[in-house]
Amino acid sequence: MKKNKLWLLLLVSALILVLAACGGSDDKGKEKETDKEGNTANNGNQSTETVSGGELVLEVLSEAVELDPHGSNDVPSNNVQANIFETLVVRNFETGEIEPLLAESWEQIDDVTLQLKLRQDVKFHDGTPFNAEAVKINLDRLLDPKVASPRATNFEPIESVTVVDEFTVDIKTKTPYGPLLAVLTHAGGYMISPEVIAKDYAEAGDDTSKLRAYVNANPVGTGFLKFDKWTPGQEIRFVKNEEYWGDKVAYDSAVFKTVPESATRAADLEVGNAQIIDPVQPTEVPLVESFANIVQQPSMSIAYVGFNAEKAPYDNAKVRLAISKAIDREEILQGVYDGFGLAAKGPLSPMIWGYSDDVTPQDSNIEEAKALLAEAGFPNGFKTTIWTNDNPQRQQIAVVLQEKLKQLNIEVTIEVMEWGAYLEKTGAGDHDMFILGWSASTGDADGALYPLFHSSDIGNNNRTRFSNPEVDKLLDEARVETDNDKRLAYYKDIQNILNVEAPAAFVYHQAYLTGVSKKITGFTIDPTGIYKIQNVKFTE
Repeated sequence: MKKNKLWLLLLVSALILVLAACGGSDDKGKEKETDKEGNTANNGNQSTETVSGGELVLEVLSEAVELDPHGSNDVPSNNVQANIFETLVVRNFETGEIEPLLAESWEQIDDVTLQLKLRQDVKFHDGTPFNAEAVKINLDRLLDPKVASPRATNFEPIESVTVVDEFTVDIKTKTPYGPLLAVLTHAGGYMISPEVIAKDYAEAGDDTSKLRAYVNANPVGTGFLKFDKWTPGQEIRFVKNEEYWGDKVAYDSAVFKTVPESATRAADLEVGNAQIIDPVQPTEVPLVESFANIVQQPSMSIAYVGFNAEKAPYDNAKVRLAISKAIDREEILQGVYDGFGLAAKGPLSPMIWGYSDDVTPQDSNIEEAKALLAEAGFPNGFKTTIWTNDNPQRQQIAVVLQEKLKQLNIEVTIEVMEWGAYLEKTGAGDHDMFILGWSASTGDADGALYPLFHSSDIGNNNRTRFSNPEVDKLLDEARVETDNDKRLAYYKDIQNILNVEAPAAFVYHQAYLTGVSKKITGFTIDPTGIYKIQNVKFTE
């Protein structure tokens, strides 16, 4: 099968829908699932009858770092939080439109004020009412410097949150802020029980280092699942939210198990110990397809090799660009990912609003790489280290890069770290080179570029520690611009600069590969890598 062509076909379909946009059941017993045309459908299963009850088991590579939505900004954490918490609005990735969730409607009442009307039938898991005051408490906490949320970057243009009445709230920004509605779909906008937030502040007292600890241990939201128990290093358990305001899940409980070994995950899926495994290694797809379904989803993510621009020799753009040009992206796509995904030309996935194909791409040319390194004063190369986490593909990329850079007389030592420690150390800036990814959950170029490359986010999401006044200026201007054509022009200029300045070598846009049992139906994964398990049902 031509996997890359399939990915591109899926991507083009999704992109058309995104660019066109501007802005389950709780019945007991058995039932039939039908699509919009009335045909039965269940992700390839032969049986179409579903049953209520049971425990849904997901086995994943990496454990969540933090369950406080104002905490760690990583996909494994997002995937757990997404079942407990909800945002005010949500992006429909099939249509590209932003749709109501905890907010029923909204209106831009002036250039800097967005007014939202909230649902009136929602309670948090602890019984606390969801209302305008809860929204204010959450957004104020997110932006509280003492909380030091790594997710605050996209929300920083917010100046104030005002309670108009019990179910109406005004969000005022410092200047016009084009991506505000898209930003409200971000996981940083998950709503936490105000009672839990109050206890978090109270328990921390004057010790700000203890902030987020209580919420992390007691994550209480409005979502379709309620947190039950976290056994670190092993599993996180949930139970059904019987008082959920929307469609309740059909199963009784769910568990996210951390299983680092890919072969173990596959074996557990085959024998029925798990219903969903993620990720499936590209080389394992034929095996897993022999007993389960593979859900393949093009992504909005970018995998990149980052350089610490504050440390020599990576403070020299020619050194960074030389290494970028030494990387054969197509070789990595085929050799490491078995053709699943798309080789990158720059920092943005083609699925992101703001992507431009009309930019100077980061390309591969070993002779140009040698010349650039000589111009930078390193004709004989140097010694360096590259860090990665316990992701098998990233480790393989590190080995490929280690071999490639021998052609530039660069001697590379590889260091592999556990996920949580890896995020902490790269955030501290102790690295030379590192391999990481970014998924822009807002679907907007601001969410893909500002956190990674604006100098104000150094030490947080900007792990390359890249600082460029022109990029900062363009990113700031794109944020306050409300004319989409002008915003697109800003992002085109930014992409061109980043491809040449090369704070990172942009390598690959992932295709998510998830193994799904033929005994469940209703599972999907969105282009940001978040599992959608609300509509999952067991089949007979």
